[in-house]
Amino acid sequence: MARTPDPRTAPPVRWGILGAGRIAGTFADAVGSQTRAQVVAVGSRHRDRAERFATAHGIPTTHLGYEALVEDPQVDVVYVATPHSEHLEHALLAIRAGKHVLVEKAFTRNADEAQQVFDAARDAGVFVMEAMWTRFLPHVAALHQVIDAGEIGDVVNVTADHGQHMAFDPASRLYAPELAGGALLDLGVYPVSFAHDLLGVPDSVHAVGQLTSTGVDGHVSVVLAYGERTQATLSTTLWARTPTVALVSGTEGYIEVAGPFYGPSSFRVTRNDGRVWTFEQPGTKGLQYEAAEVARRIADGETQSPRMTWQGTVEVLRTLDEVRRQIGLAYPGE
Repeated sequence: MARTPDPRTAPPVRWGILGAGRIAGTFADAVGSQTRAQVVAVGSRHRDRAERFATAHGIPTTHLGYEALVEDPQVDVVYVATPHSEHLEHALLAIRAGKHVLVEKAFTRNADEAQQVFDAARDAGVFVMEAMWTRFLPHVAALHQVIDAGEIGDVVNVTADHGQHMAFDPASRLYAPELAGGALLDLGVYPVSFAHDLLGVPDSVHAVGQLTSTGVDGHVSVVLAYGERTQATLSTTLWARTPTVALVSGTEGYIEVAGPFYGPSSFRVTRNDGRVWTFEQPGTKGLQYEAAEVARRIADGETQSPRMTWQGTVEVLRTLDEVRRQIGLAYPGE
């Protein structure tokens, strides 16, 4: 079975991190310990937060404000790790400064905003990608290889869930409509993107959901239909921790992906003929794989990744937009 390229073999690039939250810290550590790249600067609207982040992650330069970060000449590529509501503004800020950009998922609040970013990137000739790290992990590459080889026949159903118990806090980003909070963009994007990766664009979308008292989605279930007999059944919630597993069922067998399916994981293949075998994921860290993909594509002069294309990001967001339409969820300012 083909191996995913070692992230340490990717060319070195110099990263600037825009936003100093939890996921940004995880990304900084993965880049620093698992690739040849460097995180050379971090920018925050709060100087003390930037300085604490830089100290914790060994980053030499701090900037007060995001403009100073994107204008820093030592930065090659900007990683945008702010709330979803800010992704459009911050991605465009970096693009206008001539920087390549990696934007945390969900890429933007909606498909129209994503298209604005990609149009700007095309005009500027810079690389842009959604940070859907799942697509670059070894077990997902192996999963595609198993399916493409016909080991489970024709795929009939993809099932995936992502729920986390998030205590209610009206001041939290996750419960704030103005920050595009809720389960769908933060958690549900993973199962939806996973289904898209395996099955493509659905023919129809069917969704039900309940909103929190602050007006964001607390629990959503989605069925995507493809052709005459294939479906994806997906769910996400802020109100309960779920197994976060995935199941891919076909006419000749099925594949069980251990939780969390969206992070470094393993899977088991069970065929109708009785043969059973497993794939074991090497290591526990994962964000270095997407960072390495960015470095390789930039070095090759490309503006997008074939594994997470601009079109793919827009297609996933169109599905999420339709889900939100059906459950009655719109964000302020859309």
